[in-house]
Amino acid sequence: MAIPSLANRLRVTPVGPGVYQMKDEQGRVLYVGKAANLRSRLRSYFTPAAHHEPKIRRMLTRVADYDYIVTDSPAEALILENTLIKKHRPAFNARLKDDKTYPYIKIDRAEEFPQIYITRRVENDGAVYFGPFATAHSIRKTLALLKKLFPYRSCTKVITGNDARPCLEFFINRCAAPCTGEIDRKNYHKIIDQVVLFMEGKTEPVLADLKKKMLDASDALEFERAAVLRDQTRAIERVSEEQQIKTASARGHDLDAIGMATQNDQACLEVFFVRNGKLIGRDTFVMDGTQDDPPERVMTGFVKQFYQSTPFVPKRILLQHPVEEAEEIQQWLREKRGGAVTIRMAQRGPNRRLVEMAAANAEQQLSQMRIKWWSNTDALQEAMTELQEELNLPALPRTIECYDISNIQGSHPVGSMVTFEDGAPRTSRYRRFKIKKVEGIDDYAMMQEMLRRRFKKLAQSHGKGVSGPNGVDGSYAERPAKGWDKAPDLVIIDGGKGHLSAALEVFLELGIDFIPLSSIAKENEWIFVPQTPEPIALSRRSPALHLVQRVRDEAHRFAVTYHRKLRSKSSTRSSLDMVQGIGPKRKRMLMRRFGSLKGIRKATPDEIMTVPGITRSLALRLKQSI
Repeated sequence: MAIPSLANRLRVTPVGPGVYQMKDEQGRVLYVGKAANLRSRLRSYFTPAAHHEPKIRRMLTRVADYDYIVTDSPAEALILENTLIKKHRPAFNARLKDDKTYPYIKIDRAEEFPQIYITRRVENDGAVYFGPFATAHSIRKTLALLKKLFPYRSCTKVITGNDARPCLEFFINRCAAPCTGEIDRKNYHKIIDQVVLFMEGKTEPVLADLKKKMLDASDALEFERAAVLRDQTRAIERVSEEQQIKTASARGHDLDAIGMATQNDQACLEVFFVRNGKLIGRDTFVMDGTQDDPPERVMTGFVKQFYQSTPFVPKRILLQHPVEEAEEIQQWLREKRGGAVTIRMAQRGPNRRLVEMAAANAEQQLSQMRIKWWSNTDALQEAMTELQEELNLPALPRTIECYDISNIQGSHPVGSMVTFEDGAPRTSRYRRFKIKKVEGIDDYAMMQEMLRRRFKKLAQSHGKGVSGPNGVDGSYAERPAKGWDKAPDLVIIDGGKGHLSAALEVFLELGIDFIPLSSIAKENEWIFVPQTPEPIALSRRSPALHLVQRVRDEAHRFAVTYHRKLRSKSSTRSSLDMVQGIGPKRKRMLMRRFGSLKGIRKATPDEIMTVPGITRSLALRLKQSI
């Protein structure tokens, strides 16, 4: 980091609010931030004794210069910060994915026969806008629903009312056919008003109007028209009921509920749009560059960037995690809305359940995105090829094994081995290890015990002529190998340089020199390999890094799951297990009869004897023991 004339520049930096930009040697913007006091904030970055989080430390290694823009107020700084993030898309800012403008639904009531548009520009032109929507797909789903419920026109022709005959949509009750004069301007605008009310969650006046028209048509003996209105009414009622069920706690409020899920350097955020107490829609947004950011910072970045572009700000915003600078953001949104806005974390009751539902949907969306990516064979091939090049592997890493240790203060230590073949988990080759010989807290020794147990037989087999991966120094493919006898193309250790050294000791001890070895450190996502002092730092967007992270995360999950199972099993052992004559079957019947150990303690010997197989002497022994 070489900041020219740093001390002098900081001395003359203003103390007022503004936005600063960190830049690299090529002048590219690495990070955009805002501050109420520019001098104080910038000085905090370049103080030698400052303790920065990993993401900021990585950013500072690339900073060669900085720039700033003074603003009149913190609110102006907040708006400018969002604008610059969208413009420059800095690598170290959490930012909404894609630099496009999000789509909206536009309804211009000033038109003689209004259409319903998809637009990416929100203008102060008197039209009504709904959105933003995350994708064109999500907005088309909403339009498809509206088209089923309301017979507005979807054509772009000039309406004269003199066309010879209407199109097919009229005959399937999807258009009121203003083109042929079937409906006049006044009544067509009533349909558009119904669309607007529905999008705002106000279905009651829409239903009341439709039911009145249905009764009028029936009284006038226009039964076919009455049937069409009846079907439309039922469809809207059905949708309204579904919306009401999902938000039974909203009590007529307008609110947005936001939940999130994170994975590596991406976050998925789900927004539930509740209007007038009904869930009128939801959408999913993806943020990049969230690696090492706490949930509060990711949520803060999303709220600022999302509500800068949306034309509508609800009165209440419920969040899964609190936001930083909450008062400033709240004041900014109040000015944007022109009324009261409350931002708060949903902590209990119906509000919490609504946010948790949004978070669960975000987790599902993130899972689907990962599955979609990993089912792409071209992407997997690219990831394996890049990994081979970056780690200088002798062959394509088609089979990868990863190892991890899980324990809490040395208790119930376990290890995990997961296997991936062609980028996909091969669960039949997963293995779990109880650490038996290591006492106390020694992750290195635990890792070594697990690796010895895994590779001892393989080393023996290799000495008898079974060879290394993919035909390197021979080929195990010539002789069918299963389980422990099959050598991987790459071994990954979950840990840093120390874990790698411990694993290398085992490989040298067993004489294994035909299996490439590496480790990945969680803090910086650096990859270490033997005989190379410097870490391999792959790009955060690298397919190879994504592959290694996925393998590492799966090994960690598998180890933690096993560790929790052992801890749970240990914690559920009770004094019942120490009573002679009480086995699993009698213990199960006692628990079923009395509900808990406390219930058994309160029971009399005669009550305990009502359990099949419990004699008086056993009941008395049980009472004395517990």
